[in-house]
Amino acid sequence: MGQREMKVTADTNVLLRFLMRDDEKQAMAAAALLTEAKIVALTLPALCEVVWVLSRGYKLSSTDIAHALQMLINSSNVAVNRKAVEAGLLLLQQGGDFADGVIAHEGGQLGADTFVSFDKKAVALMRTNHQNARLLKA
Repeated sequence: MGQREMKVTADTNVLLRFLMRDDEKQAMAAAALLTEAKIVALTLPALCEVVWVLSRGYKLSSTDIAHALQMLINSSNVAVNRKAVEAGLLLLQQGGDFADGVIAHEGGQLGADTFVSFDKKAVALMRTNHQNARLLKA
């Protein structure tokens, strides 16, 4: 089967090599796959890992990370839970964690009506975005 017929799920390391190009051979292989595959599925866990590695490992700014994610999700062959990613990007751009936005969004899809966390900043950002959020105290 040629790559154009392939429907793939991209692992975190494939996405990171594509974005960072810090290993030339792997970056070229990742770019070829991601541009030539018929469908590239980007899962929420993989995107959360990508954001974590770009932030903590590569020390990229939230703006640069948001730009990289937008580039990935806007590719014509990408399948992604766009609303969840947009919720994560909103929090990221407000100085919060991408994963918290994704978690709150998915929780809402599963029937929850309140985001609960020990993280004061996450709860405050959710409330700023008119979402029900509660700070859990130990």
